[in-house]
Amino acid sequence: MGLKTPKLLMLGLIRFLIVVLITFFVAGLILVYHQELLRILWNKPESQWVTWLWYLISWLLAAVLVGLSAVISFLVSQILFSVLIMDMMSRITEKKVTGHVRESNKVRWWQQFLFLIKQEIPRATVPVLLSLVLMVIGWLTPLGPIIAILSAAVAVIFLAWDNTDLIPARQLIPFRERFRSLRRSLLFHLGFGLLFLIPVLNILFLSFAPVGATLYQIDKNKI
Repeated sequence: MGLKTPKLLMLGLIRFLIVVLITFFVAGLILVYHQELLRILWNKPESQWVTWLWYLISWLLAAVLVGLSAVISFLVSQILFSVLIMDMMSRITEKKVTGHVRESNKVRWWQQFLFLIKQEIPRATVPVLLSLVLMVIGWLTPLGPIIAILSAAVAVIFLAWDNTDLIPARQLIPFRERFRSLRRSLLFHLGFGLLFLIPVLNILFLSFAPVGATLYQIDKNKI
């Protein structure tokens, strides 16, 4: 549906391009100061026997910085731009399938939009920060492989929920009730989010995820 519906295709591609452009901008900005950061950590040694290790750390630092830029770009685009695009895609999908859009009439449109942004901040930042914490713990303990799998599972569950939560959030359902619904459907959200683990392609899958997530909510609630 996301590819066959012109409006959904356009919005999905816009969201994809926003994430890519911000990623390139942040990555370029970070890599400009790559050498300065490396000098702070370790000046280039004069000994030829140690220089190879310095180059290895340089490449590892560059890889970490690029990965960090991707995370920062996702969070920035998600909070500032994507929440609006995601809601629009969800509305178009819901109207196309059911003929109407269910939302709360208790607040004005701008209040609802601010509410969506407010909800997006914990949904986007908490899982990423939690995954990073688990990753660091994995580096410091012998349980690294197990914790790495756990952190990936936590990330994809919350990324999937970020999309399936669009309709309930639009209807101003309390956060506690929506989170309770997530706990009852962890396996579905884990399966829904597995595609988000594929590097590079995950950005494209995330761009059109609101369509599938809205279809899930429609089928679940028989709207």
